[in-house]
Amino acid sequence: MTRRATGTHEHEVADRRAAARELLMHPILTSARHPEKLTQVRKHAVQLKRMFTTTLGYQLVVEPTFARLLKTPLSPATSTRPAKSHTGRPFAPRTYTYLALVCAGLLASTTADQILMSALVEQVRADAVTAGIEVEDSIAERRDLVRAIGLLVEWGLLTETDGSVAGWETRQDEALLDVHRSLLPHLLTRSMSDVVSPSQLIGGSHGDAAGAEQPRRGLRRKLVENPLARREDLTESERDVLSRERRELTRMLDESFGLIVEARAEGVLAYDVEERLSDVAFPGVGTVAHAALLLINALADDLTAKAADTVVVRGRTVPGVFVPWRVVDSNVELLIEQYGRAFGSGYTADPSVLRAEVVRLLESMSLAVSMEGGLALHPATARYRPEPHRAPARTRAMGRLDEDSQEALFPVEPDPRGANS
Repeated sequence: MTRRATGTHEHEVADRRAAARELLMHPILTSARHPEKLTQVRKHAVQLKRMFTTTLGYQLVVEPTFARLLKTPLSPATSTRPAKSHTGRPFAPRTYTYLALVCAGLLASTTADQILMSALVEQVRADAVTAGIEVEDSIAERRDLVRAIGLLVEWGLLTETDGSVAGWETRQDEALLDVHRSLLPHLLTRSMSDVVSPSQLIGGSHGDAAGAEQPRRGLRRKLVENPLARREDLTESERDVLSRERRELTRMLDESFGLIVEARAEGVLAYDVEERLSDVAFPGVGTVAHAALLLINALADDLTAKAADTVVVRGRTVPGVFVPWRVVDSNVELLIEQYGRAFGSGYTADPSVLRAEVVRLLESMSLAVSMEGGLALHPATARYRPEPHRAPARTRAMGRLDEDSQEALFPVEPDPRGANS
C-alpha cells in the first residue's frame, strides 16, 4: 500500500514515518554507511525522540555523525534472534565472547581513532588473559574473531580504511581500521553501572518492570518487535489494553510505523504491508523458509484442527494443536523426497538438520513451540494454508472482534503481503 502525500503536512508525516521505520530496522545509522537515512532522521530528530519515548519507551540519540535507537529489553517470553555473520550464519557463543572482548578493547583509553588489525587482536588476547578466558591462534578462533569484528564494521563502529578484516582469518593480512569513538559508548542499550551479574544484564529485569508500569508501551513494543503476540504471553494489563483500546492501538502503530493490527481470540498480529520492516520474512526465500511453509501446509492436511483446540505448553493451556515428532519427521522426510533436488545436500543427507532449522524459524515467528514430545502449532499457521476456509466478512473486518470472541485465526485468508514486524 502506497500513501500519496496530498500536502506538506502529509508529506512530513510520511517522511517521519519512513525515518522511524529505518531506525527500527537499523538501530545504528552512521554518516559513512547511511548518509541519506541519517539526514532524514536528523531532520525529524525532535519529533522522533518524543514519539519513540512516548510510544515505545525507547531512547533515541541523534548526533551529527550517527543516530542510535536504544531499545528497551523485551520480556523473557519474546522470541529472540541471534546476531549473524555476513553469510547469515548465527553467532556461536565463542563469537559473542570475541565481540565483547573487541568492544572492551576499543573502549580502552589507550585506543586511538585508528587501529591496526594486529594491534586490536593483540589487545583482545591480552584482555582475554586478564579475564581468564582461554583463546587460541587457530583458524576456527580467528574465524570467530573476524565475524565479531565484521559485525562492528557492518554497524559502522569500525571502518576498513586500508585492507580488509576478512583477510585476517586465513592469511592474517594487515588492515587499518577507523574507530567511531563517539558511537562506542552508545553500543549497549543500558548503563553497566548498576549491573552486578550477567543474568541481570541479559534478563533485562528493568525492562520488565517498566513494562509492568506501562502496559500500553509493553504491548506496543511486543507488536513492533515481533509480528505475532500470543495472547498467553501478554500480561493481564496488556490484555486489558488490547480489549479496551484496540482502535487507538491500531491508529498509533499505523501512523507511527505503518503497521496494520489484526486482533483475534488467540493473539494480535501487526504486519507490514510493504514487506520491509522485518529481519525475518515469512513466507520467504531459501530452503528453510520454503520447507517451513510446505511443512505447516502438510501438517494442516494431516490434522483436523478446530478453533477451540488447545495444547498444554510449559504448564499453560493455550490455543493450538500438538503434533508428535514422528509426524513432523515423516513429513520432513516426505518433503525431502519430493523436493530434495532443490534443497542443499546438507539438508537431504540429514533430515534432522532441516527439521531443526525449520522449527527454529517457526519459533522465531511465534508460530510454534518445541516441546519434549512434539511441536505445538499456533492457530496463526493456518494463515498460510493454500486453500483456507474464508471467514464471514463481518469477522474479517478489523476491530470487530471483542475480547471473548472465539473466532480463531484458523479461518483467516492468508495475507500474501506477509506478517512481518
